[in-house]
Amino acid sequence: MSEKITLSIVTATRGNFSEYWLEQLLKIKGDVQLILVYPPDANFKYINDSRIKNFKSPYRGEVMQRTIGLLNASGKYVLALDDDDFVHPDVLEFTVKYFNKFPESWVLRLRMKKILFSDEEEIKKDWAEITDVNQLEVLKKTKENPDPFKGGKNPGLLELPIAPVDNKFDVRYAIWPGLERKDMHGIHIENFNNKIWKNQLVQDALTELGKAMKIFGAITWVPSWNLDRLLGLFIQAKFFQKDAIIGHWMPIPEQIRFIIRPDNLKETRIYLEGDILLAKRFPQYGYFWNLFFSQLYDVPRVLGKSLKRHILKQ
Repeated sequence: MSEKITLSIVTATRGNFSEYWLEQLLKIKGDVQLILVYPPDANFKYINDSRIKNFKSPYRGEVMQRTIGLLNASGKYVLALDDDDFVHPDVLEFTVKYFNKFPESWVLRLRMKKILFSDEEEIKKDWAEITDVNQLEVLKKTKENPDPFKGGKNPGLLELPIAPVDNKFDVRYAIWPGLERKDMHGIHIENFNNKIWKNQLVQDALTELGKAMKIFGAITWVPSWNLDRLLGLFIQAKFFQKDAIIGHWMPIPEQIRFIIRPDNLKETRIYLEGDILLAKRFPQYGYFWNLFFSQLYDVPRVLGKSLKRHILKQ
């Protein structure tokens, strides 16, 4: 990887992103790398900015497209961003300050604000100035202070523990469809997107993830969706250190604006495929078996909702 680029921002896209989204992407300050990965049947959009790097995936789907982008990310740090979500234009500045202060950290979790897609006023509101990372207090979640962010305050950087992937397998999730999982509760993270990761960890994990996708011989199984959770948990399992603090969670104001859409505008996606790969590669971790069975029993519900939506459209 080149040391000239500090931050790579990777977006899997169909190419139908809005002009406003592109304008905001190009307002990100500094020498960042902006990677757009298109599906095989899409045409590149001409963008007059040398920081833009266009790639075309041989197959459609978030896993393949995002993986192509991440493998070509040359930054020291990497951020996966969807093509309808927004990141603070000063992201490079506070990324550098954070990892200079915490060089052992794996990841910086950005503060996210969820905004309905139709709320243009909130989407287009000016970004608030981000408090200098060096001025923020470091907070710990304790029994005496179980929710340091409660009340929407801006207290500091919250320590981020590694996901407890060594939790024991709970057989109830295998025999009791619909039982709500509780073993994943906590302030740890599962998802990869909208967080800033050390790219070397990502590259090492992607190499091993590619091997896990091989069934036998040349036969390889690549899920269409769910690289978000798959990669976030895969990194933590590959480099697992029990009770390790792997990063911090930024306080408000937000650094990510995450655009949400109602269910009837979302595609039906089955995430079980990615969860199978986690259990296949790391069978020793009960957390992944709990996740697998909870998702397995959720498939009929997801398909039922999809069928109902399709009927109502007729």
